[in-house]
Order: sequence, then structure tokens, then C-alpha cells
Amino acid sequence: MATLPIPHEPSLRERLRANLDAFSRNSHRDASLRAAAVALALVTDEWGNACFLLTRRAAGLRSHGGQWALPGGRLDADESPADAALRELDEECGLRLDAECVLGELDDYPTRSGYNITPVVAWVAADAVLAPNPEEVAAVHRVPLAELNRPDVPRLRTIPESERPVISVPLLGTFIHAPTAALLYQLREVAIRGRDTRVAEYEQPVFAWR
Repeated sequence: MATLPIPHEPSLRERLRANLDAFSRNSHRDASLRAAAVALALVTDEWGNACFLLTRRAAGLRSHGGQWALPGGRLDADESPADAALRELDEECGLRLDAECVLGELDDYPTRSGYNITPVVAWVAADAVLAPNPEEVAAVHRVPLAELNRPDVPRLRTIPESERPVISVPLLGTFIHAPTAALLYQLREVAIRGRDTRVAEYEQPVFAWR
């Protein structure tokens, strides 16, 4: 199911920024959840297409080892979500950005495993070089942003353990599940298409609840 490529160019950056500026994000306040942030880092591939970075977490990590994820992690003391997302992007992928690269934020997403994730959208210059940290990630993929425009995105299914539909996105020959799938879907709807879309009602698969 081919989709039209999305060039990594200034007009896209400004459209994304404008859509995010117009979006009134939902913040989730729950002291029982650990604050975390992830980076939706928009890079280019060798053909000039806009892509987002998706990692495969190192198998030896104590939390969610081997799973697909966006670069990110817990907030340090007195750290903003944007600061944490950029720090984690540097620590995991060797990609150092400044605050001016941040285009905006999407809704907080509370997870079953006890985190409150703030997604931070960041624009990465075309000449940026990745240097993945093997202690943090097993692999880093540049996934074309156009993949999110496929007609089979998102995929929803029901499970007996929850009344909420489980959301997933077909990528890289597999299915990427929530929370990552929910955040990618909202990236498409809000940042790319300018639609006021919420994703908190989407569930994670049971294996991600721990």
C-alpha cells in the first residue's frame, strides 16, 4: 500500500509547528505515575523523505527490553518534558539538539506500567548524524512519515481484559503497539493533518502492562 512521500523540507516544518501551536494539548496529572517524555524526532533519509526515529530497545534493559519504542525516558528532577526528550535522544541515539528544534508537544499518555508520557515533536537538520548507544538501543530505524498515511493505520482490536480498543500500527514488517502506536497516530492526526484528535482512550496490549 504505497503512499506519497513527504519531503523533509522547511514548508513541512512550518506546517507541523503551526498545527501543534493550534492544538490545545491535554496534560495528565497523577502523582502516582512517573513523569516521562519521548521524542518524535523528524529526520531525513537518503532520498530526502521526512522520517521519524523508532528504536528497538536493548534486550538487557530492566524495563521493556527488546521492545519497539520512541527515544525517551523518565524526567530528572526539575527537568521539563522537552529537556528530558532531548537528553534521552542524545543518550540513546547520539543526536544532540537544542530547544529551538522543538516544534511542540502532544497529549500526555498514561501507561499501564506506571508512567505519564509527554510526547515532544522535534525537527532534526538534514545533515544530522546518528550514533546509537548499544547499551540503550539495539537498533535505530528511520521510518518514513508517509507510512503513517497508509489506509491500514491505525489497527484497532478488542481484548477481554479491557473495554478500551488496543491500537497498533503496521511498521517494519511487524505491529507497533501503544503507547508508541497511540503517539504516532496522534502525530499524524494533529501535526500532519491538523485534526483535533485524542488518543487516551486507546489501550495497550497486555504484555505492555508490566
